Amino acid sequence: MTPGYLRSAEEIQIKLAQGAKPGEGGQLPGEKVTSLIATLRFTIPGVTLISPPPHHDIYSIEDLAQLIFDLKQVNPEAIISVKLVSSEGVGTIAAGVAKAYADKIVISGGDGGTGAAPFSSIKYAGNPWEFGLAEAHNSLKANRLRELVTLQTDGGLKTGRDVVKAALLGAEYFGFGTPLLVILGCKLLRVCHLNRCTVGIATQDDTLRGHYIGTVEKVVAYLRNVAEDVREILAELGFSSLQEIIGRSDLLQLIDNPRVKKFDFSQVLLRVDGVDTRQRENPPFDDNVFEKEVLEEVLPVIKNPQKEIVVERDILNTNRSFGTLISGQIARYYGDEGLPKDAVTIKLKGVAGQSLGAFLSHGMSLLLTGVANDYTGKGMHAGRIIITPAIYQEGASAVGNTCLYGATGGKLFVAGTAGERFAVRNSGALAVVEGTGDHACEYMTGGTVVVLGDTGINFGAGMTGGVAFVYDRSKNFIDRLNQELVAARRIDVDEDNEGKLYLKKILASYHNRTRSTKARRILDNFREELAYFWMVTPKDMQAPLNPKEGD
Repeated sequence: MTPGYLRSAEEIQIKLAQGAKPGEGGQLPGEKVTSLIATLRFTIPGVTLISPPPHHDIYSIEDLAQLIFDLKQVNPEAIISVKLVSSEGVGTIAAGVAKAYADKIVISGGDGGTGAAPFSSIKYAGNPWEFGLAEAHNSLKANRLRELVTLQTDGGLKTGRDVVKAALLGAEYFGFGTPLLVILGCKLLRVCHLNRCTVGIATQDDTLRGHYIGTVEKVVAYLRNVAEDVREILAELGFSSLQEIIGRSDLLQLIDNPRVKKFDFSQVLLRVDGVDTRQRENPPFDDNVFEKEVLEEVLPVIKNPQKEIVVERDILNTNRSFGTLISGQIARYYGDEGLPKDAVTIKLKGVAGQSLGAFLSHGMSLLLTGVANDYTGKGMHAGRIIITPAIYQEGASAVGNTCLYGATGGKLFVAGTAGERFAVRNSGALAVVEGTGDHACEYMTGGTVVVLGDTGINFGAGMTGGVAFVYDRSKNFIDRLNQELVAARRIDVDEDNEGKLYLKKILASYHNRTRSTKARRILDNFREELAYFWMVTPKDMQAPLNPKEGD
């Protein structure tokens, strides 16, 4: 995801679960990744995609709250929704999501489910949406949170009766997926993941796509019929709008059937006292005054990109997502193209909060003298983040965990070590750090990472693109490398090796920016030190080396 993409959105959805496909995380088989899709998702044609940026794991409600905060900075006008799977205990999770300042919660049932996921991931996964919706609605009401969020449900909705039932159980919005595909010609062959859809919907094969017969008019006609069905049912109940029946579970009655009497529906039909619909906004407690003041200062340059500006500030760890609000404003005017190089330079001193430079736009440089927290450079698209501790000490930590998640470009230079999950799903950024924790470069699809020190375990798991250089003086890297998809090789000292020249160019730029003594020592003895470097690339392709680094 890029700042231009996020800024253009009316609604941004975070999927904590994939509805009928929990855990599959946007799976797309390699044979469906065409050149166009590869360009859009910053990857390589033919490579299977299994983990969309910027997140592969969210470990706590605090992580979710931070991501929601990031998204509300890059696009303050967008609705931020969170998708949950219908399961036991979803009410507690929904309450946490509301406390994390989401605007909408989607409860997705186990029925339905189409797209790229395998058959085994679609069937028998998740509960009916009725169970999850009723639990989430009542839990939010019991915790006095229902007035802060809207509720949506999906998972096999087909008729007006389904819509009315969902409204009675607390939903304000209703998602249709499978029936719309049927209207467009889907025959439910369940081969979406094989790229062999005979009606040309879920395929990238040009011949099969020629069989597509769907039209907008068919979809509109279907939804109008559903709306008419809803209107007639509401008239029978004595109401004139859906708004009047939201949360009115007391209007639901069990049919007189011996099978129904075997089950206890009391929790589904339970109606808790309280507000049944959203009444007010759910803004984060942090209104980000710190960056808003900086934005006012740089706004003239954003509106007149022929100018340049340098801003200096002291920063605290309570100043989260710094640079994201400004990046969103740049994207508002110029999309992903951003500003000219070095148009906005912000020099910071202190300890930066989480998500420093998240979704950073072209033309911005963040120069931090100090240290930064988790998520530094999350989803950065361009620009530069340079972090140099006030007192440099070889091997000391300078940034936290989960940095450079889902980055699509830009440069991150850190004169110190990083925590775990560094550069996961990096898709184009250039990064240099002096050590990492576990799981570095996981699911990486592009870009370049240079690690001037030890790494943790599971390096390069699922890495399908890009290149990594690892300085392994302790000679333990190979034991920590996940060799399923990547291979490590030495760089020949005597040959005119492209990787050797590229690495030296990066190190020179890194030293110029950070004055790292470790980088200086390696450069001064480059021929000898080169013997300690591993070059890690995917096994089944020639990793692209793109020596653009010259500043």
